[in-house]
Amino acid sequence: MKEALSARAALAECSHAPDRFISVLGEKWIPCEGRCLPSARRFVRDVVADWGAAEDVPEVAELLASELVTNALTHGAGGTHAIRVTVSREGELLVVDVHDTCPALPRLRLASQLDLSGRGLAIVQTFSHDWGWTVTPYDKSVWFQLIAWSGSDGPIAVR
Repeated sequence: MKEALSARAALAECSHAPDRFISVLGEKWIPCEGRCLPSARRFVRDVVADWGAAEDVPEVAELLASELVTNALTHGAGGTHAIRVTVSREGELLVVDVHDTCPALPRLRLASQLDLSGRGLAIVQTFSHDWGWTVTPYDKSVWFQLIAWSGSDGPIAVR
């Protein structure tokens, strides 16, 4: 019970505010298969570039999305479940969410120099404006934010 309470406290600290207005710029579903990782990376990069994000943002978003999708493929619930990738805008912020059905929460760890894996979330933490996770009744989302637009770009209209 104590673990559940600390997990809920951690969730409260790590979820971006769902009550804010967020414009979804694109969404893609991919099978839980490693061969689909390049498709997810290209999708994020293309959507971010299409919406006119700052110069280096498409490449950084592609890298960070690659780390989160790889984690979902490696640690997420496999089988017939799909992974959903959404690209959204919240003011100046680009938000990329990677949804999977695995109930396990992501854990930032310190990989040694000899470890072949375990650096994904550290990369996300280093290069993002913010990152975290959100648990819903249906899935878990691991997300990151990047400052992608200047304040003068103004909000986008969604119909």
